[in-house]
Amino acid sequence: MTIKERYNFAISYFQEAIPNAETELVYDNPYQLLVSVILSAQCTDVRVNLTTPAIFKKYPTPKEMADTTFEELFPLIKSISYPNNKTKHLIGMANMLEEKFDGNVPMTVDELILLPGVGRKTANVITSVIDSQPNMAVDTHVFRVSARLGLTNKATTPLAAEKQLIKHIPIEMVHKAHHWLILFGRYRCTARNPKCEGCGLQEICKYYKANHKN
Repeated sequence: MTIKERYNFAISYFQEAIPNAETELVYDNPYQLLVSVILSAQCTDVRVNLTTPAIFKKYPTPKEMADTTFEELFPLIKSISYPNNKTKHLIGMANMLEEKFDGNVPMTVDELILLPGVGRKTANVITSVIDSQPNMAVDTHVFRVSARLGLTNKATTPLAAEKQLIKHIPIEMVHKAHHWLILFGRYRCTARNPKCEGCGLQEICKYYKANHKN
């Protein structure tokens, strides 16, 4: 099977199995999504969604968050992983949005990664979700699933995996493919005990073929 055939098979499957793939973070605008994605590092979307309503109510715009203190914001974030760093990152992010971007969330990866707490993965999420840009955010799920399916080959870093995926996925599908791989990894192709039985991707899956000998 060629790499093109492998990708075509996977894309056809995802288009049918997860046609409406989208982020599970709850947000109303780019600023809210940016806050949510920063909080989601090493944390579940479920936990983030339980935490953000109080944050968005108290800090509806970057200006309010920029004007707050660590002591005021921290109690709202303390149930999230790494609350100390994330509290500092959110306040720093909000200040930079106010000072450098007139309170608006920029829509280029190069500008977004200037913000505290924002790396390439987060920037790719923001630009692909908000603006449908062909950017591939490679988190732990995307990295694992793409390797197991053979969509990436010996990619040892998220950036290497990102470049391989971008190369072979049609540009108009990249922003959605990110969610296909995340949701598939979150609910079926889990890190431990993946649900291989009955999976529609067995035919192309290198992990399945290596671990389920007939």
